[in-house]
Amino acid sequence: MRAVIQRVLQASSRVEGAITGEIGPGFVVLLGVEDADTEEDLQWLAQKITGLRVFSDENGLMNKALADVDGSILLISQFTLFAQTKKGNRPSFIKAARPDKAIPMYEQMIKMLDTITGKKTATGIFGADMKISLVNDGPVTIIMDTKDKDNH
Repeated sequence: MRAVIQRVLQASSRVEGAITGEIGPGFVVLLGVEDADTEEDLQWLAQKITGLRVFSDENGLMNKALADVDGSILLISQFTLFAQTKKGNRPSFIKAARPDKAIPMYEQMIKMLDTITGKKTATGIFGADMKISLVNDGPVTIIMDTKDKDNH
């Protein structure tokens, strides 16, 4: 499972002109699911995202987590995070999980983030052609891969 986490001042997702999710300060999380992903990967990633201390404290240092700043999450499904570009110019997405696996994992991540944060996670629509607008704060962008969870 891969995630690209962007610290934002605000963000929204639109499908066919209608807002599907909108947040103020917090994270836009682009989430890619792979066939090999497990419940353990979901739990690890949800904890890492919500515990990420990248918001400024009173001294301007990145010491605060999402909960410390009353931040929100906009979660967007993003199978293209598993693009393979080694050969040719057309990416292959063979490693990305098919919808029958990816949709339940995405929905489980929403529930997990809701539980951890105590807030409703804003979302896009899985598989839709979404238009994501955001005001990147910093910019601060972090990439996480659950394959790295055992490497210290």
